[in-house]
Amino acid sequence: MLTRLGQILLTTAQNLGEMLALLVETLFYFKDAFRNRVAIVAQLYEVGVGTLPIAVLMSLFIGMVLALQTGSQLALLGVQEKIGAIVGLSMAKELGPVLTSLLIAGRVGSSMAAEVGAMQVYEEIDAMRTLEINPVRYLAMPRLIACLLAVPMLTVFSFIVGVTGGAVISDINPAINVPMTVYYDVLVRALDMSEILNGLVKATVFGGIVALVGCYVGFKTTGGARGIGQATTRSVVMSFLMIFIADYLLTRFMM
Repeated sequence: MLTRLGQILLTTAQNLGEMLALLVETLFYFKDAFRNRVAIVAQLYEVGVGTLPIAVLMSLFIGMVLALQTGSQLALLGVQEKIGAIVGLSMAKELGPVLTSLLIAGRVGSSMAAEVGAMQVYEEIDAMRTLEINPVRYLAMPRLIACLLAVPMLTVFSFIVGVTGGAVISDINPAINVPMTVYYDVLVRALDMSEILNGLVKATVFGGIVALVGCYVGFKTTGGARGIGQATTRSVVMSFLMIFIADYLLTRFMM
């Protein structure tokens, strides 16, 4: 058991070290971002525009459910007018960035791992090196920049839609009965710029994690079609775990 535990720890440390090296190399090639602007815009479209409809729908129902459940409990205590502050703070600081990032990890991160992994398995990346094209600059850098930009923007949309969904439920549900004017007034008084910035910082970090993990797993893919499928699953699992760990650490140091 101790041998197995040691192997797990060594493998984890090796993976983290290799991901850190990939991150440093990718950041180095940020200087070539303008030359790769076409690839970056294409990735921005894939990450941002492609994910926007499902992100909006997810946020709408999250805001509605949060207002429905929380507002009903607050009504029992006679403080249901606080529902705007609760929904707004929850969406801005936690639910918005985390759930949007998880959605990106499941939809886009897995796609990145599969696409880069297929290129690795079928030796297209080796062909790039033969042609003196750096695969990190060509593949990883545009994806990382796209996620760093798109995930915070999607988080803003998620916050707006989630808060709106909560306002609608608070107004039309007779058990809560909080007018939209009261809802937004409490929300504005409770929410300041620091909470919004904290959520955007989280979203930026989470977006970087999704792109980094997807590209790293893709570069390490072996074993043909089966290996590509395993890489897709591994990418999603690793992204989820790292997002949760990063969420705790960021929350701890931002308090």
